[in-house]
Amino acid sequence: MARNDFQQQLADLEEDVLYMSELVLERLRKGLDALEQKDRETAREVIEGDHEINQLYLELEQDCIDLLALQQPVASDLRFIASSFKIITDLERVGDLATNLAEYSLNAYEDVFPEVDVQAIGALTHDMIEDAMAAYAERDTDACRAIAAGDDELDELCEQASQTVVRDLIERELDAPEDEEIEELLNDVSRLLLTIRDLERVGDHAVNISARTLYMVESDDELIY
Repeated sequence: MARNDFQQQLADLEEDVLYMSELVLERLRKGLDALEQKDRETAREVIEGDHEINQLYLELEQDCIDLLALQQPVASDLRFIASSFKIITDLERVGDLATNLAEYSLNAYEDVFPEVDVQAIGALTHDMIEDAMAAYAERDTDACRAIAAGDDELDELCEQASQTVVRDLIERELDAPEDEEIEELLNDVSRLLLTIRDLERVGDHAVNISARTLYMVESDDELIY
């Protein structure tokens, strides 16, 4: 294969990875919307659309394998393909987490802890993924390091949210509740804690993407370990 054809394949791969990130970010936003509005139609759209993300992941995975196996790239091209392969894996998992959010919305009864701002946490994780993919597209290593450093803020927000839920649950006084009321409350508490956990994981995937981009550009693995 001529060198210019190989470079075009690399450019196509990057374009496809960025397209996948746009799709995943859209699903993440819709998952958060479904959770906030308890919108069953939007929730089902996200859940049913997960197949599209999975299929795209498999196609891009095969593209990466073909480029590695057939072209035997070296140096920067090799790092680009290997990093892109890892990044699409993180994107696919963010898609799974968006699906989780949509599924939680289908089973939610009420917002039992309105003081926990899930949407603010969700918006932060959405921005982290968006910024990480912009860093990938622009080869911005400073942004990669900033995203990794900013993950501490997300972790702190998630920790505070979880502590609020547990503390308020302990302090809450229930006046001879019915068994059904207790079950609904515990289900909502469980859903909220799982939501916080999953959003924290979205942030972890943003850091992973940044780590792979940093390695891709500078051959620097400081954020990987």
